[in-house]
Amino acid sequence: MKALERLFAEKLLKVKAVKIQPANPFTWASGWKSPIYCDNRKTLSYPALRNFVKLEICRTILEKFGDVDAIAGVATGAIAQGALVAEELNLPFVYVRSSPKDHGLENLIEGELRPGMKVVVIEDLISTGGSSLKAVEAIRRDGCEVIGMIASFTYGFDVSAEAFKSAKVELVTLTNYNAVLEAALKTDYINEEDIPVLQAWRKDPAHWTGK
Repeated sequence: MKALERLFAEKLLKVKAVKIQPANPFTWASGWKSPIYCDNRKTLSYPALRNFVKLEICRTILEKFGDVDAIAGVATGAIAQGALVAEELNLPFVYVRSSPKDHGLENLIEGELRPGMKVVVIEDLISTGGSSLKAVEAIRRDGCEVIGMIASFTYGFDVSAEAFKSAKVELVTLTNYNAVLEAALKTDYINEEDIPVLQAWRKDPAHWTGK
């Protein structure tokens, strides 16, 4: 898995799906300042990379979770990749909205799950884990069993690790924050002097100011 983490991190950096700029931090929707921004949806625009992600997720599902009845993608970032994975594995696919539709059937889950199904959830990115675990809750309320979640990338925050542990959800990711930093350093995308700043952010992202 370590080799995959490094390889995928290099691929994300190559297509500029990950941007690292400690001196000019990004502002997330939550208001947090961040020296890094990861947009895994960009991988969909590169056929070879899109296929790489799809096949690695499929391989991971078969190795880690085995008997799976359905695939669920978390809206909106993981809908496309989740559908590609479900197609490859010839499994039913649904996606889970962040909130119910405000018209029609007011669905939270789009598609059909039957009670008792074993579901693997596909996510594109894990930060605090809050939105991802809301999708898990919705699937469980439908009477299904979430046997695991696979995401392309995780920042590896302690709060997310605790949240997944508390929710009893096994999370597997293709790559992670540390692997991206290693790849970025190896390719001179960042310098050694950037590492302490980047590590300090990861320890306390809610209060990091970039200074």
